[in-house]
Amino acid sequence: MDLGVQIEPQFGFSYADVVGIAREAETAGFRALWVSDHLFLGADAVATDCLEAWTLLAALAVDTKKIRIGPMVTSQSYRNPALLAKIAAGVDHMSGGRLEFGVGAGWKEVEYRAYGYEFPDAPTRVTQLVETLEICTRLWTEPTSTYRGKHYRIKDAVCSPKPMQKPLPIWIGGTKPRVMRIAAKYGNWFNFSNPGQSAEQRVAELNVALPEACKAVGRDPATLKRSLFIQVLVAPTQREIDEISGELGARTKTSGAEWLRARPAIIAGTPDEVGTRLRAIAAGGINHANVMFPYEFELVGVRALREVARSL
Repeated sequence: MDLGVQIEPQFGFSYADVVGIAREAETAGFRALWVSDHLFLGADAVATDCLEAWTLLAALAVDTKKIRIGPMVTSQSYRNPALLAKIAAGVDHMSGGRLEFGVGAGWKEVEYRAYGYEFPDAPTRVTQLVETLEICTRLWTEPTSTYRGKHYRIKDAVCSPKPMQKPLPIWIGGTKPRVMRIAAKYGNWFNFSNPGQSAEQRVAELNVALPEACKAVGRDPATLKRSLFIQVLVAPTQREIDEISGELGARTKTSGAEWLRARPAIIAGTPDEVGTRLRAIAAGGINHANVMFPYEFELVGVRALREVARSL
């Protein structure tokens, strides 16, 4: 199993912040740097910066050298699917073939409403995800592409250059059986989100549900890699962990202990303790752990897991 670090631009990161974390993770042996695809944090966060995901990835393609980069996950709703295919192909070239294409159905209704996007029900958004994947995969492999779906369509569309990677790795994120079946049909990876549930519970669920999804579409489950989104608070000593949790609790006017109790699924501890949990996750068949550290403690977390990342 290898590690990625998850960045949520909606929390207020500057570009310099993200580059610093990416470079530190690159040095520490993390496989990937992921960014979420959001437009703002919330209705009241009018002064909180939020860098747009694909603009951010294009810049990171140039300002990093080895670490793989990608959206975890991009919302199919926010960009015309053919344009999304073009953007992704371009970023793959800019990065020298380091893009991981993560895509999902979209969910954050407040953003849809604010930016004037239609917000259909979840089954419709999942159908739109399927059509997006059809359009993207065709544009990445065919000289010209025509497709007419219920929601999206293209006619004699061109995508040149094609992605540098053949195939471009596709990650599909979600939790539901239908999305798992979509991943089994189109994806190289499935990322199981739902960080409110313990990692061990999700590994057990995934080991049952994902083979069933693969069977439904006639795919060998061994060919679909598995990723888990997890939250981690890690520091070299327990004293430092207590200090960090105390600061995090103060942000919400609670104690550090209360902050941790409100997040029962978070993996918290020293590098040895967190490493033990991560190795157990790996032994459960997980190929990649997508790690989100508490906001403004990403560098602490990456540095603390340097040896763990290299030994998994």
